[in-house]
Amino acid sequence: MKLTNYLAFRLFVIVLLVMLASTAIFTVFTVRWQAEKYLATTTDWALRTSDLIKRSTHYSMLENRREDIYRTINTLGSEPGIERIRIYNKRGEVTYSTVDGEIGKYVNVNAEACNVCHSPGKPLHANGTTALTRIFQSPKGYRVLGVITPIKNEPGCYNAPCHEHPASQTVLGVLDVMLPLKDMDAGLSQLQHTTYLGGALMVVTVTLFSGIFIWLMVNIPVRKLTEGTHEITKGNLDYRIKVRSSDEIGYLADSFNTMTEELGRARDELTEWAQTLEQRVEQKTDELRRALSNMVQVEKMASLGKLAASVAHELNNPLAGILAYSKLLKKKIAKGNPSPEDSKEIESELGMIADESARCGNIVNNLLLFSRQKVGEFQPQNLKAIIEQSLKLIAHHLSMNNVRCETALPEEPVEAICDPQQVEQALIALEINAIEAMPGGGTLRIGMKVSQNKKDVEIKVGDNGIGIMAEDLEHIFEPFFTTKRDGKGTGLGLAVVHGIIERHNGRIEVESKPNIGTVFTVILPLNPNDAGAAKFASPQKN
Repeated sequence: MKLTNYLAFRLFVIVLLVMLASTAIFTVFTVRWQAEKYLATTTDWALRTSDLIKRSTHYSMLENRREDIYRTINTLGSEPGIERIRIYNKRGEVTYSTVDGEIGKYVNVNAEACNVCHSPGKPLHANGTTALTRIFQSPKGYRVLGVITPIKNEPGCYNAPCHEHPASQTVLGVLDVMLPLKDMDAGLSQLQHTTYLGGALMVVTVTLFSGIFIWLMVNIPVRKLTEGTHEITKGNLDYRIKVRSSDEIGYLADSFNTMTEELGRARDELTEWAQTLEQRVEQKTDELRRALSNMVQVEKMASLGKLAASVAHELNNPLAGILAYSKLLKKKIAKGNPSPEDSKEIESELGMIADESARCGNIVNNLLLFSRQKVGEFQPQNLKAIIEQSLKLIAHHLSMNNVRCETALPEEPVEAICDPQQVEQALIALEINAIEAMPGGGTLRIGMKVSQNKKDVEIKVGDNGIGIMAEDLEHIFEPFFTTKRDGKGTGLGLAVVHGIIERHNGRIEVESKPNIGTVFTVILPLNPNDAGAAKFASPQKN
């Protein structure tokens, strides 16, 4: 099974993703909040420093004591944590700076930090803001926080005799204090590393403990349940899951064990019932076998009785005629020398006796053929030649009954493994029946073709005679059933044909419509290996 298919692995991945997302969000917001807090604290300290410098030089500015102002600024500018201090007038000219070389230079009054007081196109004014801050990058590679504090024109300034500032001028100059942020940035960087490392350690720790918990509390119990299910699938109903927890999985394991126990009990009951049922089935089978044997015996006796009655009925009519004519001849011969007329009658009556005797012989011969199960030797034979031979044998019947014969046979020989004498006998019987079905003459049609799969051959014998009634079609292959009247049929011809075709593992079909004609279709296998090979190799014997 793939690792991704395990429930414990999915839970572990979900916990890991949730921990990563939540820790990342919490850590980023914490670092940002701490950075803003540090910056706010540093900015507040810078504002206080700028205000301290302003207050420290306030008196000296009122007295216009520049040396005291510069000395104070230099002293404060040399303190740790101050980058530089400079003062520039309203035109942006640096009047003093703790960094040599900046005095006399001009700053860009159009910079963003100066726009608050220096509006484009307007004179310098005070907007009520006590100080402005900005952060920029030092050429030395670290950030610097600048605090710009406007020096307002107070009444003490424009009323003093030493100053020439008019009362309309609101801002006299700007005090610019710059503080380096490299220590704060270093502290923030270390804090970020510490915070991120702590977050990573927390993710690893929580994920590790979560993985162990999921492994112990989920994966192992679920695996035991899965193993139990596989054992049940194999049929091991004696398997029990050993889960001793009292949570839902433990309850599920107990339910599983209970279910397995119930299944085992049900299986034992079913096995017991199956054994009992098997014994009862064997007992009933023996009873049914005995009953079937009795029924078969009864059926045989009934069939034998029916056959005996039919044979007796069929033989009784010609024998009665023979007996009657024999008695009549006996009386005529007893009178003495017969006259020419009596001789003709005697000759006619002897002919009748001969015909009836032949009829009895035909009945007995067909009966023997019908009852005989043994077949001749099966060997490859040309069916086309067998059909042509059968037509030669009935040629006299065709001319006597004014019947024309039409054939549709393939040009090439068609070989099939069969008994040629029996196949010829079956064909002659079908052809004679067709001729007798056309008392006023007609057309006998003989056709043969090989099936598309080259395994069977189909032989059709058709006529355009009187046909067979629909109610008689299902009985025509039964012994002693005949549609011929005046005692001309024995009812065994088609039964013999049916038996021959069956012994060749074939089948015979019939289609007929009254006053239109009848078509018999015989289907025989060509290769004994495809149909009835065992039957061909070892025919049944009685």
